[in-house]
Amino acid sequence: MHQELVQRLRERRAVVGVVGLGYVGLPLARAFAQAGHRVLGLDVDPGKVERIERGESYIDAVPTEVLGRLRRDELVRATTDFRRIREVDAVAICVPTPLTVNQDPDTSYIERTGEALAPHLRPGTLVVLESTTYPGTTDELLRPRLEAGGLKVGRDLFLAFSPERENPGDAAWSTSRIPKVVGADDEGSRAAAIALYEGAVSTVVPVTSSRVAEATKLLENIYRCVNIALVNELKVCFSRMGIDIFEVIEAAKTKPFGFQAFYPGPGLGGHCIPLDPVYLSWKAKEFGVRTRFIDLAGEVNTAMPEWVVERTMDALNEHGKPLRGSRVLLLGVAYKKNVDDPRESPALVLWDMLRRKGAEVEFHDPHIDYLGSGRHYAIEQKSQPLDPSTLARADVVLIVTDHDAVDYALVVEHARLIVDTRNATKAVRGGAKHVFLA
Repeated sequence: MHQELVQRLRERRAVVGVVGLGYVGLPLARAFAQAGHRVLGLDVDPGKVERIERGESYIDAVPTEVLGRLRRDELVRATTDFRRIREVDAVAICVPTPLTVNQDPDTSYIERTGEALAPHLRPGTLVVLESTTYPGTTDELLRPRLEAGGLKVGRDLFLAFSPERENPGDAAWSTSRIPKVVGADDEGSRAAAIALYEGAVSTVVPVTSSRVAEATKLLENIYRCVNIALVNELKVCFSRMGIDIFEVIEAAKTKPFGFQAFYPGPGLGGHCIPLDPVYLSWKAKEFGVRTRFIDLAGEVNTAMPEWVVERTMDALNEHGKPLRGSRVLLLGVAYKKNVDDPRESPALVLWDMLRRKGAEVEFHDPHIDYLGSGRHYAIEQKSQPLDPSTLARADVVLIVTDHDAVDYALVVEHARLIVDTRNATKAVRGGAKHVFLA
């Protein structure tokens, strides 16, 4: 049965579904559509669906002019009606995998999606999970929920895992240019998944099982988590010694082998690096394994906002002001530079810590106009204009995200006091005494 599906995919006669039209799903839908597939996006948020149906994007990585053209050409449609899954030949699941309030993996979005799809899947359909998760999720959680509809994987359905690989804010590495790892537990599913992606991305990298593919994504992000923890710990250590960690890194990376530069910051953010190590640590306990190295890295990174607040208090003290009652302007609230995504941003943790210590907090972010309510926060504030009066009004400007669109010369000139967690002012601060690194 898989040969027929493979042929339809290769000839672009298949309809591809994408469940979850967020920062992963919408760029993936664009990649499939630009490869010539007709794409049906599904999301529980009617607001997203309505905007896509109007050809209007809500994500910087997918420009409205691109989405509008794909919509006009009938290559992209969107719906909240999961019964329409019966129209598709293949479907990619791109739903969130956050943590619970107890810091355990929350796979409920995957489970509910599987249950919503099962009654409407046609025989011969391929389902691919893209959401980052622990090894075994595809086979242990998603497979039985899909099979509850009466179809069996490997006989009536095809099932694979292909971890999302997005680098938001990096125009050089769009979805279609990033190699795609694909793993499945039977040959038919693997062949179908390869055929799905091979026309939409530059390179497909097949692996022998869904568990290998799931573990691959965890390794990629845990590698980054551990190395960021290393430079964060060195930042604190070198700061006590009066050494600039950023200068050390720049010198070290001149070595042409054996060193890759990672940079410290105010904490980890985004939908992958802060969460993925927890997914592996949680699953490892089932096998009697303690991931001590990974857990320690998480502790180091989680402690960074507290370090930044301490440095901010020290800087204010040197200028004769307490933190309580001070006006703090957070410069950048996205989790990384040049993106419009505040999920799991350290800025949100810093906001809460500063407010609890009595500070008055505002923010400016050139990519985020408004911060409303999220899973763990409710701020409800507009981004302030970045002008001399806004800067002068703040007792301290705390640079959290080093967006390229910010005029740092303006910030250095007009801010009374700056705490820079990203070395963003390096090129313009000169010997300024009112700039502190944190």
